[in-house]
Amino acid sequence: MNPAIALSEVSPSQRRRGRLQLILILAVVIGPMMLASAMYQWRFWVPETRSYHGELIATGQTRADLGVADADEERWQLLVTVPSVCDAACKELVFLARQVHIGLNRDVSRAAHGIAIAQPLTDAYDAQLRSEYPQLARYALQLEAYAKTAGSAEGAQLWIVDPRGNLVLRYDATSKGKSILNDLRHLLKISQIG
Repeated sequence: MNPAIALSEVSPSQRRRGRLQLILILAVVIGPMMLASAMYQWRFWVPETRSYHGELIATGQTRADLGVADADEERWQLLVTVPSVCDAACKELVFLARQVHIGLNRDVSRAAHGIAIAQPLTDAYDAQLRSEYPQLARYALQLEAYAKTAGSAEGAQLWIVDPRGNLVLRYDATSKGKSILNDLRHLLKISQIG
């Protein structure tokens, strides 16, 4: 049978039905992509809720940008930064970082905790950290770089850093340990690295 003859035998109603089917197939395939692009471009129907408790750092900044040099940790890290004297809030965050690290239970080996300080610690607190926090990593904090990256954050801050050194979340001294632990557990669960 000749295709040209078979095509001429198709009735106009069959052609309309075929065109309608083609349009529906294209709408089902291309429509969701166009809708998703429009949602992203014009920011509509975007959920306002979030599943994390800290401040998300989604700018691609790293631990080095924060002013923490020579940090070669290849695990998730709870990093406390102290741009001035280590006061009560600083000590609370160091304690909280260790407690969250311990709270990871079976995933404890996938994370570490550390402190980056700009000024030397008092002798008494330094001795306390050496005896009570033997796994606490210590780093120097460069204030110029820290001021650029931390922005308006004041006082001691706790950062979650991924194994590649990228800053993920930031918490201040008022943050709750349970919230930080939940965030870190979620990150470890979905992480393909570390």
